[in-house]
This record gives sequence, C-alpha cells and structure tokens, in this order.
Amino acid sequence: MSAYACQQKGFGHPCFDKESHCGVGRMHLPVAPRCNIKCKYCSRRHDCANENRPGVTSRVISPIQALELVRKVVAKNNRIRVIGIAGPGDPLANEAAFETFRLIDGEFPELIKCLSTNGLLLLEKLGELLEAGVSSLTVTVNALTPWVGGKIYSRVNYQGKKFLGQDAAALLHYNQLLGLERAIRCGLMVKVNSVLIPGINDKELPELARVLRDFGVQLMNIMPLIPRAELSHIPPVPVSLLNQVRDICEGIIPQFRLCKQCRADAIGIPGEERPLRF
Repeated sequence: MSAYACQQKGFGHPCFDKESHCGVGRMHLPVAPRCNIKCKYCSRRHDCANENRPGVTSRVISPIQALELVRKVVAKNNRIRVIGIAGPGDPLANEAAFETFRLIDGEFPELIKCLSTNGLLLLEKLGELLEAGVSSLTVTVNALTPWVGGKIYSRVNYQGKKFLGQDAAALLHYNQLLGLERAIRCGLMVKVNSVLIPGINDKELPELARVLRDFGVQLMNIMPLIPRAELSHIPPVPVSLLNQVRDICEGIIPQFRLCKQCRADAIGIPGEERPLRF
C-alpha cells in the first residue's frame, strides 16, 4: 500500500495520519493492568505528571469509570475522536479492555476505537475486537529472529506455560505474524511499532520492515528506546541513528515519524498530554 493510500485509510487518527496529528485528540483509557510478556526495557513502577512514556498511568480505572470519563471529556472537547486502550499492561490479556470498548461503542459509535498490543493473543482475540468496534490496531514488534528477540524479552506467559529467552521470542513473533495477517485481512488499519535498541536490533529492523510489508502491514513506527529496567545501561538513541534507520526502512514501508510515545492515560492532542483526572 502506498504512503498516500495508508494516510487516506487512517485519516482522522493522529497516530496513523500525519495531517491529523496536531489537530485530532485521543484518549487512552488505562483499564488493562495485566501483561503476558516481560520486555527488558519495560518499567511501570514510577509515575510522574511530566513522565511521558508507554506503560505509565496515574491509576487504573474500571470499564464503567472509563465510559463516564469519555462522556465527560467528549462533552467538553469536540476534538476527541479516538478512544484507545494501550495498557498499562497488554489489553488483550485483560477482559476489561473488551468490556470498555463494548460500552463505548454502544454509546459513541462514531468515535474511532484503537488498541495497542504486543500481539501474543491477537489471533485468538481478533473476533472479540471486531465485535467491540475496534477499527485500528498497533502491534509492537521489536525483533525478527529469536536470538535478537531473546535479548529484548525475558519471558512470555502463554496458555498457562512460561517461555523464556529465545523460546519466548520465537513464540511471540510467530503469534504476532499470524495475528497481523488475519487482522489485515479483516480490514483493520494496522501499524507496527518497533523500539530501536542500539546494539541489539538496529541492524535487524530493515529486514523486519520487509517482512512486515510482505504481510500487508501499512505503516511502521520506529521509536527510540527509553532506557529503563534491564536495558537502563544502554545510552539514549542518537537522533542521527534513529533517522538513519527510519530512512532505510522508509524505502521499504511507509514510516510514521511523529510518535510521542504516549502514556497509558494520555488525553488530548498528541504532545499535549495530561495525567488522568477522574
């Protein structure tokens, strides 16, 4: 799909359409605390009003509270057009995420429903997402090969079993590709986020971009690592390296370059986040 066609299909969503990024608002509803994988760069222990990164929220709310919050915010701000669930864990591992989407779609069918996931459960949960009105999807895919993925993921919990290292990475990637392929066939707008980790996956991302393109992914968003947890020793990503990898991958698949790496409770125009007030 061309960059133009991709933008047309994602029109109105600030994370898919660059023309909407500075004018369309979104709400991230933090209803999904549980996660089924452990990324070595992930830390959800700290929260500061000025801390803007995925996985951070001031509190977790219930589906009913989420619906009440949407009512309140939409009544005051007509630029809110997207309702997203992006954590603080993985939404597909939380029944509350599906309940929240069903409640909101029943009352606000005109709003775009969006979900961010690691993709482990995407294939088996896709039907529920479609029934709940979800139309756009972001899947975080950081590795193509198990030996690279084993440096990024500590473990995966799947169907009552724990997988570690390369076994975890291989299982996760297999499920991600199956889920992506089916989601695209079902007509969802799909973006893949990839965290650029110098010395670990920077050389592999162009080949990953080719695989994603061949599977039908419409858009890729390469984000710089925010050094945390087990990868806190890695220096911040140089802008020159980030641009270099993005430029290479842009020759393969359209790139989204405006991502603000939003909190799980972000509200408003991207880049103008404020912590959840409820």
